[in-house]
Parts: sequence; C-alpha cells; structure tokens
Amino acid sequence: MRPIGLGCMTMSQSYGDADRGDSIATLREAIELGVGMFDTADVYGAADAAFGAPIRGFGHNEELIGEAIAGRRDEVVVATKFAVQMSAEGAVRLVGDPSYVAQACEASLQRLRTDHIDLYYCHRQDPSVPIEETVGALGELVTQGKVRAIGHCELSVDQLRRAHATFPLSALQSEYSLWERSVENDGVVAACRELGITLVPFSPLGRAMLTGRIERNQVFDATDFRSTLPRFRGENLERNIDLVEGLQKFSAEKGVTPGQVALAWLLAQPLDVVPIPGTKRIHYLRENTASTGVALSADEVALLSALFDPARVPGGRYPDAERGR
Repeated sequence: MRPIGLGCMTMSQSYGDADRGDSIATLREAIELGVGMFDTADVYGAADAAFGAPIRGFGHNEELIGEAIAGRRDEVVVATKFAVQMSAEGAVRLVGDPSYVAQACEASLQRLRTDHIDLYYCHRQDPSVPIEETVGALGELVTQGKVRAIGHCELSVDQLRRAHATFPLSALQSEYSLWERSVENDGVVAACRELGITLVPFSPLGRAMLTGRIERNQVFDATDFRSTLPRFRGENLERNIDLVEGLQKFSAEKGVTPGQVALAWLLAQPLDVVPIPGTKRIHYLRENTASTGVALSADEVALLSALFDPARVPGGRYPDAERGR
C-alpha cells in the first residue's frame, strides 16, 4: 500500500455536488492504485445543513464506501469517526459518552458492511465528557474485536498525552499542510513523534489552494464550505495566491504539479505521516497518488517551509473557533 490515503468527505458534502457512480468508481480505482486508507465519518452527508446545501443524510459517506468495497474489504484500511451530530438547521452537538461510542460503532459497522473498523476516531472531543472516558470506551471496542486501532482528531498536546495514557492511540488526525502548520507550533508534531503516533493530515492540499487551481477574485458558491473561510476571501485570497505562485514555479521546475509537491513535503517530514487528500475524481486521485514518487531534498523541504512560513499566511483557519472539518 502507498503511504497516502483518500479523504472521502467531498463525495458527500461541502464542495458542491457529487455523482454517486463517479464516486464509487473513484473509490474502486483507489484500491487498484494501492491507496492505503479510506477516511470517512458518520456525519459526512449531514453537515451541509450548515451551508444551506442539500442534505444527503447522516451516514451517506459510510454507505457509499460500504458499497464500493464490497468483495474487496481486505484490500483497504477503513477509517471512520463518531461524535459529531448535526441538526437540520446546522447546529453542531458533540457526543462522547461511553454508551454513545458503542452505539455509534454498531451503526457504522452496518453502514460500512463490515465486521470491524480498522481505525476508529473520535471526531471531536465532547467537552462535557473526560477524554479518558471516551478513549476508554474506544479501547473496549478494540478488546471486543470490533475495532483494530483507535485515534482522535484535533487534540492539544495535553489531551493527546492523556488520551494515549488511557489507551494507546495509533493516529491523530489534524489539519496539516505547507499552508497550515499550527500542529508544528503548538507541539503536537513533536508529541506524535515522541509517542509513536501517526499523524494523519486532513486538508493536506489546503482545500485545493495548494493545487494552484484557485483563481484570483474567485467567488465560491454559498454551498461551498470555502465561502465561509477567511483565507479564501478578499485580500487574504490574493495574498495566499501570491504564495502559491511560488509553489507553482518550484513545481514546474521539477516537472510535477503543485499539489504533488505539497504532498511530497508532508511525506518528507520526520515522523510517520499519512496524508488524506480528498477528491471525488479519478484524475485527481491518480495525480495525488503519484506524489509518493516525488523526491525532495532536505534543502528543498526547507525552502518550501520558508516560502509558506506561517507568518506569511493571511487569514485564520475558520471564521470562529467553533467551526471544524
């Protein structure tokens, strides 16, 4: 298997419409290409309520994957998540009590058409429940054989250590890319390396910004998640595209695409990293997968890091502290 996964969220929500047949074809092509992991969540398909888009339904993405991997289950690592619930009006609620953990797992197993989940994450920690209780319930699922390994998403260093001390985490999923380096600055990368936890970067292509396909003055449809994000608006968008033009020049000199360089930069980091670029199209899947063959020297990694120094990136990740993937 290649050290790269496939983020499947875009097949169900947040980035415009998606054709079911095309999505299943992309998932099956990913298996052929040796993509190591499919990343989903039970809420994918329901969260478009927050942006006024059509709601495909809670569990939609898991059901899609279950159909695509039928007959080939053992050829792919399936990672899914629980804890985020969303009302029809888009209000978010986090649930992490032990009884819900078990309930959510059973529902995901049914939608995925499998008897086990390879990697089961808590999508976001319920602030009303001690992290030790949530992770302890995940550990029970491992003991029962319903889950092979557990992970968590978007934790601080203190939360990460507490969770790992309760039951060993195999993975931490957080946003990480050339364009978003908070996990370096807050010590999470160092803690993952120390504890032997694989870091799984979501949005490793900066929600397409690092592909070079975002245009100046681009206007995103109201149903597109990016329409709410400060980095994709006004002067921030212009300044971020200035940075991406440097990436485009670098990648052209190497004869590869900007997105492939961005993924190669992640794979060159000094810890176990499995990026999960999201796409619903076979063309981009093949492009992303080929990034595993792009070699970067230590000097090139340093040059790219300096180009996207966090101090040079304008705009916050989200419009407020409550929004998340």
